[in-house]
This record gives sequence, C-alpha cells and structure tokens, in this order.
Amino acid sequence: MELKSVRLSIPEDGNIILGQSHFIKTVEDLYEAIVNTVPQMKFGLAFCEASGACLIRADGNDEALKTLAIQNAQAVAAGHTFVICMREGYPINLLTRIKDVPEVVGLFCATANEVEVIVAESEQGRGVLGVIDGEPPKGVEGPADIEWRHGLLRKIGYKR
Repeated sequence: MELKSVRLSIPEDGNIILGQSHFIKTVEDLYEAIVNTVPQMKFGLAFCEASGACLIRADGNDEALKTLAIQNAQAVAAGHTFVICMREGYPINLLTRIKDVPEVVGLFCATANEVEVIVAESEQGRGVLGVIDGEPPKGVEGPADIEWRHGLLRKIGYKR
C-alpha cells in the first residue's frame, strides 16, 4: 500500500466540500440539495463512481466550478468520493442538508483553506484516509482575538 498527499484546488473566493457517498444518484441528489437550499449559489460537483463504468459523474450550474470539481475528483481518484466547488454561498449553509442526502456516508472537509487529501492506494484502488485542512495553530486566542471573532460573526450576519 502506498500513501499519497493530493492538494485540492480551491476556487478563488470560494469553498470546497469533500465527502463520501455510495450510489450513482449522488450527483442528482446533491444538485437538488444545493439549489433547494441556496438557489443563488454557483457550484460544480463531481462524484467518483466505484463500480460498473467507474466514471466521474458531474453536474452544476457554473461550468468553471464544474470543471474544477472534476479536476479535483480526478486528482483524488478514490471511489465513492465527491467534491463540491462553490461560490456565492458558504458550506455552513449546506452541510446539514448534504448530510441529510440518503447516499452521503460522511464529510471529510468543508473549507476555503489550502487542503491536502491523504489517500491510500492499494491493488484494489484508492481511499481517503483524511485531510490536512489549513495550517496548525499559532497560539491561543486572547481577549482581543475573542473580541475580533465576536465582531466578525456579527458583521457577516451569523450572530446578532
């Protein structure tokens, strides 16, 4: 078995979600979950089929984001994984709805940070072991940092 690190491409001014699913209808169901939750969001998604034709299935409402999702899926190349690349919305707006999609097994990350996917490759294929999301902590927040965090959450409308 060989371990590999795969760096994902994050859309400029956007976010990415990496998850695992288990059925070919994932593409249609994730598409519906996104447009029914955040209709104005621009996105592309790609799903790596793990049996049969073993194709990357893709959809979305933005061709550039769809292409980026496909490129990320090709880089990870692990069966039953999916990638959603998005703009004009945030993962926090979608995560619960995505987790409610019946085929979704779990999520590895939802981020705008640089992210590396740790992939194990065997004779059978490839699987995601986990992700490295962003950078390590540089310290512990102090009073000024707490004040900044509180202010930011209120400024962007997530707290009153």
